[in-house]
Amino acid sequence: MPRIKSAKKAMRQARRRTVTNRGQRSALRTALKRVRGAANKQDATQAYTAAVQLLDRAARKGLIHKNNAARHKSRLAKYVRTKA
Repeated sequence: MPRIKSAKKAMRQARRRTVTNRGQRSALRTALKRVRGAANKQDATQAYTAAVQLLDRAARKGLIHKNNAARHKSRLAKYVRTKA
């Protein structure tokens, strides 16, 4: 345990941010799985738009790198296009 006041505060902030980031990362992963698990093209398209919004937000907030978000969006778009 930290003894210095600023270190204690940093620990509290890190704990709070970790919880927030874990929830957002989980929601993002679930959205990506929904796109890949969609039964038909219409469902995949709807899930894709939701996933893109979450990817953009995660990149903007610094949860993931912007290139990581772009790569996921590109691969998902390709997947949805080829979905029969």
